[in-house]
Amino acid sequence: MGRNRPAALVAAGILLSRIIGLVRERVFGFYFGVTDEADAFRAAFRIPNLLQTLFGEGVLSASFIPVYASLIEHEEHEEANRVAGAIFAVLSLVVSILVAIGVAAAPFLVDVIAAGFPADKRDLTVTLVRVLFPGAGLLVLSAWCLGVLNSHGKLFLSYASPVVWNAAMIGTLVWFGRRSNLPELAVWLAWGSVLGSALQILVQLPLVMRLLGRLRLGLHRRSAHVREVLRNFGPVFVGRGVVQISAYIDAWIASFLMNGSVAALTYAQNLSMLPVSLFGMSVSAAALPAMSRLRGDDAAVAAGIRDELNRGMSRIAFFIVPSAVAFVAIGDLIAGVIYQNGKFDRAVAVWVWAILAGSAVGLLATTLGRLYSQSLYALRDTKTPFRFALVRVTLTITLGYFFALHLRAWLGLPPQWSAAALAVSSSTAGWVEFALLRRAVNRRISGTGIPRARMLTLWASATLAAAVAWGVRLVVPTTRPLVLGGLVIAAFGATYFAATSMAGVEDATDLTRTIRRRFRRNA
Repeated sequence: MGRNRPAALVAAGILLSRIIGLVRERVFGFYFGVTDEADAFRAAFRIPNLLQTLFGEGVLSASFIPVYASLIEHEEHEEANRVAGAIFAVLSLVVSILVAIGVAAAPFLVDVIAAGFPADKRDLTVTLVRVLFPGAGLLVLSAWCLGVLNSHGKLFLSYASPVVWNAAMIGTLVWFGRRSNLPELAVWLAWGSVLGSALQILVQLPLVMRLLGRLRLGLHRRSAHVREVLRNFGPVFVGRGVVQISAYIDAWIASFLMNGSVAALTYAQNLSMLPVSLFGMSVSAAALPAMSRLRGDDAAVAAGIRDELNRGMSRIAFFIVPSAVAFVAIGDLIAGVIYQNGKFDRAVAVWVWAILAGSAVGLLATTLGRLYSQSLYALRDTKTPFRFALVRVTLTITLGYFFALHLRAWLGLPPQWSAAALAVSSSTAGWVEFALLRRAVNRRISGTGIPRARMLTLWASATLAAAVAWGVRLVVPTTRPLVLGGLVIAAFGATYFAATSMAGVEDATDLTRTIRRRFRRNA
């Protein structure tokens, strides 16, 4: 695997957890569909999830990993342990306070995030928020484990650990699904999420403690490295916060739309995040520690970051371009394969497809933007991504309000299209943020980007794959979503892989050689 091995380990861990996550979503769709209870659970889950997002992987990746990984690289293990212990102590203290505040302020938070919910749906959402908040706090500490493991090159376990969280929720749905009404099942599922959060920490702790040797708990305010992490923490925290605000604004607007809009939006977001998590996060998560460990003068570090960045972007584009095209061309079948059963019927799959297509517009920008942000974090620049995040949020709020509540009506489109309009507004803002990040990075290290010829090849191959997939769709005589969707998706993937292989795209040819070697070994 060579240079791609760290990213492959991250991808393997994410793939495993995402597969189980899709099983969880399918089971959730079977029981809840786009009912009021589904809306309530999705909205409730977003509120405490803000805690995990703000203090979790994104913030720790930007502030903790560059400092900690550098200390490990320079074999300053005692200081590294001091930094790890200080960050654990700070996170534990702050998160405990915020969990208590979140539980007490649940009614107010629900009124802010889901202002359009009627009384019964609101009351259920408040109950769910109070149950879910402690679990979100546990997931923050799980992200601390991820930061330690990633810095030591132990990439698989940290990204595979959500498997146990998903498994706990699946088990809860299966056990209580047949014996509870939907409001009761939603509450049981929230408790299942809390249990899964605890299990996610427990599976990582043994290896984390083995790597640390002894955890030096304390604030350690005299340590310059601890102060650097905390100093970087502020801009990243706010930057991640304003990005999340845009997602919460989407949910707030969706709460005023037709019933089921919050649930449908979340189903689509979960699908659109799959390639982002699997390919974008795997590359960027592996790249940050590697960039942070670079040594030499400024020119040498810049060259190393540029190398990592360009290689990572090319690899990301190979997977994200066909994902975006597939979401637009055959998104209903993708939604059908993953979700369609029980209360999640064909009409809901088509609704989710419209939202998914809107998200696909900004898929590449969002994924590449994440890698550009990581390169700035490796350069110890946390303020630039923060400023651009503010621009993105402002655009998302403005465009989201206009697209969802006004433009759809002016165009005479059905109410279902309002949620799709929200996705388009977020995609548009994502492209603006990406352009700003790329310009900022190029000013620092210059020469970054994906060759135009490669991009044209990828888009042409994905378009050809979509045409072949539609041909298969028209000739296959079946209405069963799993069978039809499986055949069409397989045709799309095979065509894209064949086209890029014949065009000599490096990722495709490397994969071909790997497959051939394994066949020869097994022969």
